[in-house]
Amino acid sequence: MAVRGRIRTRDGWAVPHAVVTLTDMTGAQVLRAGADDEGAVRDGTDLAPGSYTVIVTAVGYAPIASTALVTAGGRAEIGNVVLARQGGTELPPPGPWTVDPAHSSVGAVAQHLGISSVHGRFTDFGARVEVAEDLEKSRVEAVIQASSIDTGNGMRDTHLRSGDFLDVERFPEITYRSTGLTPAGPDRWTVHGELTMRGVVRAVDLDLSCLGTGSDPWGGVRAAFRATTELRRDDFAMHYNQVVQAGISAIGTTLKVTLEIQAVQGEVLPEA
Repeated sequence: MAVRGRIRTRDGWAVPHAVVTLTDMTGAQVLRAGADDEGAVRDGTDLAPGSYTVIVTAVGYAPIASTALVTAGGRAEIGNVVLARQGGTELPPPGPWTVDPAHSSVGAVAQHLGISSVHGRFTDFGARVEVAEDLEKSRVEAVIQASSIDTGNGMRDTHLRSGDFLDVERFPEITYRSTGLTPAGPDRWTVHGELTMRGVVRAVDLDLSCLGTGSDPWGGVRAAFRATTELRRDDFAMHYNQVVQAGISAIGTTLKVTLEIQAVQGEVLPEA
């Protein structure tokens, strides 16, 4: 193969049918190849050794250019090329945005026995985002039904709903309300807010990435976000644990939380 590479989004998904163009030092096009369904580019065109400009384009993504060196053997490895959605370096347009639960997830990971992880998610939640003209005044409010915890094991989920952990009978809802927003990079922000769980209110910051905006098949506009944070169970009065051996706890004290969010512009009920 003369040219090989893979075209990916920032979160690792393939960009099928992206187009890779190579031009020589005079600006003349010498190769044009398309990526396959898995984002892979494999083209056998013979190229003379030397330096070339690589331009990668795909509908809905910002183009990117780089330099590739074709070896004496006539091969060029362009590696993993990462494309950003157009508009992905800015927050979505000001106004209300409604989180689409069918295309979003709220997940948490806890360490188990000190050697592996247990993954869980909440299946019943809703949220509203207000992007302000003054970005630092943007707001988010979210409500999670605590009883919707799902780790794939019924016995474990029942225990998690009990007073040892979420205590869903006394505290059926987990809520988050933002108090501010500060920039942390070209497409990253820190969301400052308060998380209420088991009746305990704690300040919790979210590390937020905006993955971009785009049209959906139903005539709407959507925006995608990823947010992460870490929580200590003890901060929310979840002290249950058992030591299994040599001081190792059955359940880790820290939870890694990841939110994969898709929101629809306006105060609307998202399509499935």
